[in-house]
Amino acid sequence: MYIHAWQDYQDAAEALYAKSPTTTRYCVKWKAAEGKLVLKITDNTTCIKFKTYSSIFLNRFEALNLSLMEKMQNRQKVEPPAPEDEPMSAPSPVPAVAAPSSAVPSAPGTPAAGGVKKKPKKKKK
Repeated sequence: MYIHAWQDYQDAAEALYAKSPTTTRYCVKWKAAEGKLVLKITDNTTCIKFKTYSSIFLNRFEALNLSLMEKMQNRQKVEPPAPEDEPMSAPSPVPAVAAPSSAVPSAPGTPAAGGVKKKPKKKKK
């Protein structure tokens, strides 16, 4: 079944994965000759598809991929909890100073930007 609205497809895909994460499969097909992107998610009983010819959906597609990958890897975005034992105090007035990259000396004869040093050309006799 093709879903025509992106938000409906994204909600349905995430709900389908949440319902049965062990059997859900996600497939992406790109047909360059036609400029067509087809997304399919199924759990062997329900199949949901989304088809587009527009490049506008690429950012949305990337966001959906990241969301599904986080769920498939069982990772969640968690912020560190505030310490409970320590009383809230004002931050210390010590400024953090970072050395500029030009201040870091490099060894002589090495490329400054991390590139590969070219070999000198051999002279012809």
